[in-house]
Amino acid sequence: MKRIGERIKRKREQMSLQLNDLAKKVGISPSALSQIENSKAFPSIITLKSIAENLQTTVGELIGENESLSNNPVVRKEDIKFIERNISGSEFYFLSNHDLNKHMDTYLIRFIKNSDIEGFFKNNNGQFFGHVLCGEIEFYLNNQQYFLHTGDNVYFNSKHPFTARNKSEVGELILIGSVSNF
Repeated sequence: MKRIGERIKRKREQMSLQLNDLAKKVGISPSALSQIENSKAFPSIITLKSIAENLQTTVGELIGENESLSNNPVVRKEDIKFIERNISGSEFYFLSNHDLNKHMDTYLIRFIKNSDIEGFFKNNNGQFFGHVLCGEIEFYLNNQQYFLHTGDNVYFNSKHPFTARNKSEVGELILIGSVSNF
């Protein structure tokens, strides 16, 4: 919330608009706009849309949707995002920040014995690079079987059918692929 107010104030000042003038255009009191800029109040979506229009920007820009990758390229271990667990017990995680402008995503799959990646990649369109962090992964690509061990890599076009199953007690596989893959 604090960042939205900062972005509004910065954009208003860049346009050389006085607080009173923007408040009048938006249809709110100067004190209400001041509270928004100082993170003491949060605007309704209608007010935020009006602020964005009067600042000749988008709501997305004001909420910072395009800043995550450029301002925060690091994802700390504690910030890794759990997505889902499939029926076989494998866990699926995002390892990269959300950003509408990025071209690839990085995923971590944690396996238990005999678990697979069923259901994780529904829209396959692009290329993947995979790296086995630990375990023995039975990998099928276009009906061809491969056994991948710790440290092994695989690179493939996801338009071909693929799946993976862990054959050891635990396994971890990192996959990097086009953002449209999940």
